[in-house]
Amino acid sequence: MKPDNPIIDVWMQQPTREFLNHPMFASLRKWMGIDLIEQDLPMEWTLDSMDQAGVGVGILCAWHGPCGPLISNEQVLSLVEAHPDRFRGLASVNLYQPMEALREMTYYIKERGFVGVRQVQWFWNLPATDRRYYPLYARCVELDVPICFQVGHTGPLCPSEPGRPIPYIDEVALDFPELKMVCGHIGYPWTQEMIAVATKHPNVYIDTSAYTAKRFPPELIRYMKTNGKRKVMFGTNYPMIPHAKCLEDLDSLGLDDETRECFLYKNAREVFNLG
Repeated sequence: MKPDNPIIDVWMQQPTREFLNHPMFASLRKWMGIDLIEQDLPMEWTLDSMDQAGVGVGILCAWHGPCGPLISNEQVLSLVEAHPDRFRGLASVNLYQPMEALREMTYYIKERGFVGVRQVQWFWNLPATDRRYYPLYARCVELDVPICFQVGHTGPLCPSEPGRPIPYIDEVALDFPELKMVCGHIGYPWTQEMIAVATKHPNVYIDTSAYTAKRFPPELIRYMKTNGKRKVMFGTNYPMIPHAKCLEDLDSLGLDDETRECFLYKNAREVFNLG
């Protein structure tokens, strides 16, 4: 029997072989202790990882970069449709073709039920203040969906500068105060900056993807327990970290019941309009 309030993972991908074998992920494969893979990751492994940790819903993201999609919106859609009770989708689009990008993201959100957009800034080597993002921001506000970013340094061997919370996330929030932004990977080594930006702007949020609970910085834990209770969401960056591994030290954080519920599912349910 599923729990009434299952955990929501706000950053997952169901990677293709092309995605995991891409040269830019060589450093991550080394960190994970895996070589090049010969086939796509089985969906059974993903569902089992979620079930072991009590994760009921995963938000799967597409990946689009300057050379095209590594995980296409259509591939994400096929997984969401195959498992509608377990997954929601995030679109990713071509920043170099603004009208095509707007049409595509609008289609997947309005017609196919996607719950937002993810653009990974380091993949484009363009910070969030670049003009190419701005049409997407306006459309996200119109559609009442969040845009999701990566903040902090990069695991792949790519420039980290586009992931700085200040000035980039801060300035976008000033230009688009109605825009919901979910900033993944907690901002390390600029976690204090990320907390400051989330505190300053009502519609800026943090997700903990790519970090196990054991590795949460003390300042983030303090924020979650105080005025950041409604600002932080659980994420894994699966398959880079399995769900149970992310959560195994959660009890050691000393979160009260309300804060724990907000972190694991309430905040995500509200921000992504999951009902």
